[in-house]
Amino acid sequence: MNRAMASSTRACRPFNQLTTILRQRGSQSYRLPSAPAKLFPTRTAVNLRAFPHAASSFHTTTPHQSSGQVPPTDFEALDVLGNTPVPSTSVDVCMSDGFQLNSGVKILDGSGVLLVGGEAFAWRPWLARGEKRLLNKKGQWEVPNETFGLFGLLWPRPDLLILGLGPEIRPISPELRRHISSLGMRVEILDTRNAAAQFNLLATERGVSDVAAALIPIGWKEGIGASR
Repeated sequence: MNRAMASSTRACRPFNQLTTILRQRGSQSYRLPSAPAKLFPTRTAVNLRAFPHAASSFHTTTPHQSSGQVPPTDFEALDVLGNTPVPSTSVDVCMSDGFQLNSGVKILDGSGVLLVGGEAFAWRPWLARGEKRLLNKKGQWEVPNETFGLFGLLWPRPDLLILGLGPEIRPISPELRRHISSLGMRVEILDTRNAAAQFNLLATERGVSDVAAALIPIGWKEGIGASR
């Protein structure tokens, strides 16, 4: 029996030694070998020769060099009516005693002008009153209805009548306004300088058949008339 136990002890010794070895190795901590730095580079080098455009940044613009001067504005390019022919009856010059038209015609001697249908007529509405006055007792601009008798002969009539009342604007009398309205025309009241400019613009844009003007010289003085 002692022999059996001894052989059993010898048979188990290698197993005991293996268990001891595993225990000793198990108590040790194993670490994986760290990879060389060359295998995992922190930055990737770019071959700039192979990619010549890689060095330039995206969405770049050339810096604007300001000379400090504002570029000039071409007002002729902004003129939408630049290629439209100007009517011959458009007013070029407003003088103290008359007018000069685009056709070269001059209306002087203190006369006003009536521009209708592409024609120009000397106009003296104060003669119907027998004195050089255009205001009524209320200070309203008023002339006899017959001074607009020419419009009664026209058909079709202009849609708009522009009144230039001289150096300053005044209200027209209700009676005169009703008479112009009875002729089928609207009326716009301005001083003569602005009335001439308005007529030039609208006659060029809409045509002389749609717009008419009745203008008093800018040198007009009540009770005296217009003179240089």
